[in-house]
Amino acid sequence: MRTRSTPSVTFLTAVASLFAATAAAGDDRGALLERIDGLVTESMETTQTPGISVAVQHRGELILARGYGLADVENQVPATEHTVYRIGSVTKQFTAAAVMKLVEDGKVALDDPMTKYFPDYPVGEFHITVGQLLDHTSGIKGYTEMPAFWEQGRLDLSHEQMIELFSAEPYEFEPGDRYQYNNSAYYLAGLLVEKASGKSYAEYLEETFFRPLGMRESHYLYNDPIVANRAEGYRVEDGVLLNDEPLSMHLPFAAGALGSSVLDLVRWTVALGAGDVVGPEGLEAMTTRRRLPGGDEIGYGLGLFVGEMAGHRLIEHAGGINGFLSQLAWYPDDDLIVAVLANSRSAEPGPLQARIARAVLGVPEPDYAPVALEQDELERYAGIYDFGRSPLPATVKDGVLLIAGRETVPIGEHRFAGTRDREQMATFEVDPETGEATHLRLERWGQVQRGRRAGADP
Repeated sequence: MRTRSTPSVTFLTAVASLFAATAAAGDDRGALLERIDGLVTESMETTQTPGISVAVQHRGELILARGYGLADVENQVPATEHTVYRIGSVTKQFTAAAVMKLVEDGKVALDDPMTKYFPDYPVGEFHITVGQLLDHTSGIKGYTEMPAFWEQGRLDLSHEQMIELFSAEPYEFEPGDRYQYNNSAYYLAGLLVEKASGKSYAEYLEETFFRPLGMRESHYLYNDPIVANRAEGYRVEDGVLLNDEPLSMHLPFAAGALGSSVLDLVRWTVALGAGDVVGPEGLEAMTTRRRLPGGDEIGYGLGLFVGEMAGHRLIEHAGGINGFLSQLAWYPDDDLIVAVLANSRSAEPGPLQARIARAVLGVPEPDYAPVALEQDELERYAGIYDFGRSPLPATVKDGVLLIAGRETVPIGEHRFAGTRDREQMATFEVDPETGEATHLRLERWGQVQRGRRAGADP
């Protein structure tokens, strides 16, 4: 007769160890979520942001998807993971993917001259390719840098009126000569999608991406339609929260008119990495740094910035539009996606995203030892710096150097770190004879820009 055997000590020890490991993992997860909650709350309080939604997916698991604060302050509507925000220039990766899909279909080529699709566009002696529209090297005047555009920002200008607005402006530089972020080029890229597909830009995205991928909370976010869970947009002036200024959503078009939720943006990034948006060649083109004709590399692919954070490869894009700021970051080697959407122009989703990613990856935050500088020592860095578009001011106020209005802290050897965005590093090049600054080098997430000092009086 067989009797039931007594479990061995070894088996019981293994079971006990398994439960202990599971409990420890649960404790770690709880601590991580508490840390992320604290980071979001701190960012909201510091920037007076009414609402933020965050989604974090790591190694295929959605570890957090949550809203904080209010999507609509006046009606006290809470923000959730389903809240739909304007995503601004995060739109550009959708536009680039649409073009790459048409490339795969044989309807477009990156080397095609833009005049193939816009025969009447005044290119003069220049040759501009489709690829140069997508990597910001076309030299075309950006319409968001034109005061005339903002004077008409509430008007539903037609495509013809928009093109007339910026096409009459002189080129910023010879096409291919340098990188300069450009919304006009992406406006044209959206029209290219329409011409090559025979569908409107909104229809093409809906039929090609949103519907097949199950992105039910993503739209071309016109002002008029009723959109479930739509957030309201705000700004902060002199410490007071205000409704932000109206903007016709006809105008951002393929450069920045989409709206989405954090859940949909994670879904999009997963699909992009899995090859469900474009094929391997298209994905490689979008996520590989482009090169200028002279061989110099830029920190942009097609619709996406390509950089790194603390040695971790980073594919990302930020967005900013009236009332909203956004950040969508993908760390492909770590299988980590972080989406942050906010409904105020005072928000700082970029620094928040980086802090969340560091918490998930166990990477310490930047730690710089401040160096004391007297007022006159700071003044030698003040001035206007020319980065090829809108001048960037460096000013001194109350013993603090502000770069583009943001506070910095000196850390030695003419270097300054952002106080709220510690991923931002500014290094001044100084004339050894006069001691005056001649250039300003900005670095963030592996992206580097160098500007010449154009004047001493900011």
